[in-house]
Amino acid sequence: MRNNYDKRGKKESGGKRIGKSRASRFEKSKESSGSFKSPKRGFKKKPLRPTPEIPVNIPKKKTETDEVRLNKYIANAGVCSRREADTFIEAGMVTVNGKPVTELGFKVKPSDEVRFDGRRLNPERKVYLLLNKPKNYVTTTDDPHADMIVMDLVKNACAERIYPVGRLDRNTTGVLLFTNDGDLSKRLTHPSHNMKKIYQVSLDKQISKNHIEEIASGIVLEDGPIAADAVSYINNQEKTEVGIEIHSGKNRIVRRIFEYFGYRVKRLDRVYFAGLTKKNLPRGKWRFLTAKEVRYLKMM
Repeated sequence: MRNNYDKRGKKESGGKRIGKSRASRFEKSKESSGSFKSPKRGFKKKPLRPTPEIPVNIPKKKTETDEVRLNKYIANAGVCSRREADTFIEAGMVTVNGKPVTELGFKVKPSDEVRFDGRRLNPERKVYLLLNKPKNYVTTTDDPHADMIVMDLVKNACAERIYPVGRLDRNTTGVLLFTNDGDLSKRLTHPSHNMKKIYQVSLDKQISKNHIEEIASGIVLEDGPIAADAVSYINNQEKTEVGIEIHSGKNRIVRRIFEYFGYRVKRLDRVYFAGLTKKNLPRGKWRFLTAKEVRYLKMM
């Protein structure tokens, strides 16, 4: 006989109310205000919804009236901090429209020419954008031979000129970061920083456990040895879906690893890059990073 027993226990019906009564809950309000209004019958307090973190680096177009303090202008250009900029200003190392400025708190307009130690500064706001790259798009800023490039998907995102960080080949989908922060871009793509990347791989046939173990321990390709940081089946029954974690930035490295054993990669999706994922981001769509995400990237 089938047992319809509910493991969570039977729902109580009737009985004593557990916790404070309505009167006791409103007792403090009655004592402090001197009057008491009974709550409406059937009143239910709505649960608080968690407030999502709002992207804060969404750029705005500057106008002539958008004056900023000179030290902030210098800091935005990536020269130094605001406090250090004040020191340079007082030392006479900064000129505005050809004239030295030593006044702290001096404000400049977007059209002003600001030079630090003779070098013209570009105070462009730093922008950080994440795209869930679709298939058949080339990761480049300009290619006359390509029908579709990733820049087409983000061309209306901001006034600043942004660039893709690293590359995903035409048939690879997933996480792709764009920014105009050159220092961050170099740090994320330099081999010495070993940025973590995770891919979901769909193969044309089942991959053996021995090959999984060899990929983890390391193999030698035409351009040198390579080993995955982690690799495992995603679906143990089909054994054609594999997750692989790797930090190498070599060209087509994931595809070449599986081709080495005679497998053809049918689909390749990057699901993780330097702490960023494509969660809740549909294919072909983009979003600005949150302040928390930007801080995380800069600490890496």
